[in-house]
Amino acid sequence: MLEEKEPRHAVIYSAEPPGPEQEARFLRFLRSKYGPETTLSWEKSDRYPRGFRMAVYTEFYDWSVDGRLRQLKDRLEDLPAGEGDVVPLLRDAVKNWTPQVLAEEEGTVSSVGDGIAVVTGLDHVRYGEILLFSTPAGEVRGMAQDLREGETGCVLFDEDGGVCQGGTVRRTGKTAGVGVGEALIGRVVNALGAPLDGKGDIQTQSYRPLERPAPGILERRSVSRPLETGILAIDAMFPIGRGQRELIIGDRQTGKTAIALDTILNQKGKDVLCIYVSIGQKASAVAQLAENLRQRGAMDYTIIVHASASDSAPLQYVAPYAGCAMGEYFMEQGRDVLIVYDDLSKHAIAYRSLSLLLGRSPGREAYPGDVFYLHSRLLERSAQLSAEKGGGSMTALPIVETQGGDVAAYIPTNIISITDGQIFLESSLFFAGQRPAVNVGLSVSRVGGDAQTKAMKSAAGTLRLDLAQYREMEVFTQFASDLDEDTKAQLRYGQGLMQLLRQGQYAPLAQYEQVILLTAALGRLFMDVPESETGSFSRELLEDFRARAPELCGRISATGLLTGEDREAILREARDFIARTAGERGW
Repeated sequence: MLEEKEPRHAVIYSAEPPGPEQEARFLRFLRSKYGPETTLSWEKSDRYPRGFRMAVYTEFYDWSVDGRLRQLKDRLEDLPAGEGDVVPLLRDAVKNWTPQVLAEEEGTVSSVGDGIAVVTGLDHVRYGEILLFSTPAGEVRGMAQDLREGETGCVLFDEDGGVCQGGTVRRTGKTAGVGVGEALIGRVVNALGAPLDGKGDIQTQSYRPLERPAPGILERRSVSRPLETGILAIDAMFPIGRGQRELIIGDRQTGKTAIALDTILNQKGKDVLCIYVSIGQKASAVAQLAENLRQRGAMDYTIIVHASASDSAPLQYVAPYAGCAMGEYFMEQGRDVLIVYDDLSKHAIAYRSLSLLLGRSPGREAYPGDVFYLHSRLLERSAQLSAEKGGGSMTALPIVETQGGDVAAYIPTNIISITDGQIFLESSLFFAGQRPAVNVGLSVSRVGGDAQTKAMKSAAGTLRLDLAQYREMEVFTQFASDLDEDTKAQLRYGQGLMQLLRQGQYAPLAQYEQVILLTAALGRLFMDVPESETGSFSRELLEDFRARAPELCGRISATGLLTGEDREAILREARDFIARTAGERGW
């Protein structure tokens, strides 16, 4: 601690020595702050031709031209951002500004490498504080990440080529954060909020810390409003509510990102702001995703936060927290937000790299002991806020990649225990052509029917149970050569359901479309439709309903209800259409 390093000695660096009156004034100030035993000496330095710099152990007072300009720059950065004429604000800020005698701490770089710097001399630095490293090319930003006795481990956000041993580091007193505001909508930014899409600078409204406590119990209310993905298999069996955290988990290349992308597309016109956080993905893949969203009009309500595979581990580490901070800004305004973390497996790997480089003790699979807290403090920030807090929500869809379908691995089990359910995508189903390849047995939504409209809940009925029975019967009948008619009928029914749940990408279904298909399928009307034609038949059936029963479709969409009369009307219209189609095609 600083108090233990008595007596103090201060050194003034300037081009000319201070006069007797100045020296007496300096000593009065120093002894009032550091103790009566404090001494003072002068050393000539041509670096400060106008002004001086006074160093007291690890603290310093910079009264040079550069130091005062830096104070002015910090003042201008703290001005509220927004639209309108900023000239009067700048004029008033400069006119009313008076340089202050501020004690700044300065440290020394003892080692640097692999995006990590170890600094000594910063006795009062805080966890998560932004530090500035002096280099010939300018200042490099870093963040205090590991506080130890006598030294501080820092992660560097910029290239560390100019940071060298013996270099100086100064504190900023600011916690790492990101700019937030309406101007971010439709943009592609990096983990620090800087634009990546070549569309110019972003004028944000305010600055929010990357990390902050999650809303408390009294600030939340239960999840009750649906966030529809447009994917029939998910909305019918594993509904997602606004404010929920639903994990998407599966092996590589099984359609995890496709589900998230379709969910974003389905929010068009529903007043839901979407944030897609890319962690460790190829830049070309994210550019293609952004173009797909743009072509379909989804970038009008979407923000993409991208930390590519070529970015440093610190940037990949802070990317999801930056996206979460942006989402919280809109949630606290009473808006609904959907945030996708793609994916947290790579996020955990980046954090493991940082931790090992910082010298922390490795645990299971070389991950540090706090890797569970790494994700819990992120995902717990998603919530459905109470009416007193504005009633906004933030729904999280974290994505986790498994190896060989092993959901019992360290990171998957951690995140499964944090989230409110998981959608498990099975490789064997995917390669068999069942897409989305949702495993009905391992997938679950712990919110369940609370996040479904009454129409969807009524239409889905026994779908999940019927599919489970079909899968069980399918395995059993592999060993049977002679099947009775009831078993064959049950197999045809189950095969029809599986075909119905096949859905192409970029083709989300509206709620009334899902209700119509489910009502017809669970009424066993699809049993006479050939498997190969189920997809085209479903699309034609929906077109027939839109043309012949628009009032029914609009009523289901508007009210979210499925009355007994509407159910009978759906079955009647579906039977008529099947009869006409069967006659035309000779089924």
